[in-house]
Amino acid sequence: MTEVVPSEDPQGPSLRAVTHIIYGLFALGWISAGFLALATIAAVVLAYLKRGDAAGTVYAPHFDWVLKTFWWGLLWLVLSALATHIFIGWLTGAVALVWVLYRLIKGWLALFAGQTPDGEA
Repeated sequence: MTEVVPSEDPQGPSLRAVTHIIYGLFALGWISAGFLALATIAAVVLAYLKRGDAAGTVYAPHFDWVLKTFWWGLLWLVLSALATHIFIGWLTGAVALVWVLYRLIKGWLALFAGQTPDGEA
């Protein structure tokens, strides 16, 4: 069972706030259809930077969740872009986008509920 250990660093926001920022930036980049892709990249960079601070807290699985979602989603979107030449890439690309959006919503809702994204609390 993962323990909730809130960040009490007076020099910065709490880990909960940072996790919300990461989800928000990630959502902004994806919902804007890549127009604000820099926001998604900023979310990934922030997740990697704060990942060590979140170790041992309920927020650590959220950081891993966002990073896995980004990398797997990027892989499937690149493969789908390549597969558009054989006309199946549009379908796989749509499935990949829905999957990323599902994981983003599931993770963010779990954060609001104070749980990990995979349902373990």
